[in-house]
Amino acid sequence: MNIKAKKSLGQNFLEDESVLQKIANSVTTKENDLIIEIGPGKGALTKYLKQKKGFLICYELDERLKETLKKMEDTKTKIIFKDFLQADIIKDSECFDYENIYIIANIPYYITTPIIKHVMDLEKLKSMTILVQKEVAERLTANPGTKAYGSLTVYLNYYFNIKYLFNVSKYAFNPIPNVESAVINFTRVKEKITVKNEAIFFKLIEDAFKMKRKTLKNNLKTYNWNQVKEVLKEKNLSEDIRAENLSLESFAAIANHLS
Repeated sequence: MNIKAKKSLGQNFLEDESVLQKIANSVTTKENDLIIEIGPGKGALTKYLKQKKGFLICYELDERLKETLKKMEDTKTKIIFKDFLQADIIKDSECFDYENIYIIANIPYYITTPIIKHVMDLEKLKSMTILVQKEVAERLTANPGTKAYGSLTVYLNYYFNIKYLFNVSKYAFNPIPNVESAVINFTRVKEKITVKNEAIFFKLIEDAFKMKRKTLKNNLKTYNWNQVKEVLKEKNLSEDIRAENLSLESFAAIANHLS
């Protein structure tokens, strides 16, 4: 069936078999684990995920793909046609007796963050492997002191160890997108860094990066600067430092001091 990609859904079908295999092979799962694929499209990656012999749930928004995808259903594979952001994953997976959850997705840039936020509280979530715009991959895996490092980097690194796996050429897709892509992996951190008050911590991160070119002091004008300064001094950091030069640990230390 010749189905054209819908621009409104941010569709670009990944068709390079070697890349599809590489994505499937980058995740090690057992037969009693559950894999969730978001946006299976025409099922190009789905066929490799089925070979892993675990439980599989695929969420697809495009009803035009129903005929193609429904053929892939069996006792261990379930295809659900709905917006993943509205999905109740626990309810949808009740039919399977699984141990861990692994998420695999080729998703449009504009819903990367909402998707991560939608799944981050899943108790059994072991890891996520996501194909995103290369620029986003660089941003999420950036180190302090680099241009790509931002509030989202700090926020997500609080929950996950994020690893840059490999690049994917735009020519691996149909239609060819305007940007290059990359595959990244999120593994839940075994022990989160100690934060006394998460609301203060998250607000601090958001405010610190508000105007990226400004110093921390300029961005935190509404804060008790003397308290912030004490932590900077303790860590041998300059008062003129910018947010992009602060590590996750430093943000946590400042937030804890403010708490």
